[in-house]
Amino acid sequence: MMLTDTFLQLVGNYVKDHERANNLWLEIFTKYSDPKRHYHTIDHLENIFSDLKEVRKSITDWDSVSFAVFYHDVIYKASANANEEDSAKLAVKRLTEIDFPTEKNAKVSAMILATKLHQPSEDNDTDFLTDADLAILGKTPYEYQLYSENVRKEYTIYPDFMYTPGRKKVLQHFLDMERIFKTDHFFNKYEKQARLNLANELQELQ
Repeated sequence: MMLTDTFLQLVGNYVKDHERANNLWLEIFTKYSDPKRHYHTIDHLENIFSDLKEVRKSITDWDSVSFAVFYHDVIYKASANANEEDSAKLAVKRLTEIDFPTEKNAKVSAMILATKLHQPSEDNDTDFLTDADLAILGKTPYEYQLYSENVRKEYTIYPDFMYTPGRKKVLQHFLDMERIFKTDHFFNKYEKQARLNLANELQELQ
């Protein structure tokens, strides 16, 4: 199922206003299609859903996780430090408009905020979401290379002497984690390759 259909069907569970659903999708599509984006794009969303579908039976609240996927990077500026907070606020506003249950809306917001630090959560759904968000780290060396190049393109406003120290800090942060992936599924699938990819990039930046 195409991402458009996935979103429209999801919204249709809560409101039957097709025009509103289409407008919400258009907003999301426009944000993720911004020419300044190279990694945080529609493809990123598709890849997250592809990974999450493998563990769908283990996810308690699929609708909330799905909305969190769609909105987790809806606001993204390389120069900003509150992208997750701003994305969560927009998600809450839009989901309130379609009468998404208040407690579920709060969960969506919390899940989006969790993608900022990717720390272990007491909520299993949140761990699945943040693990899927990081799955690119454990993909093939070729896919990882494309990812790192695209992230660099998003930060072209910064010259290498400013970008490289920050990037090295991010890579080391993940390598210092006891586990990059919180759930056993993602840990077993991606942890080993993720550490190799991160270490290789770090070495290249030295």
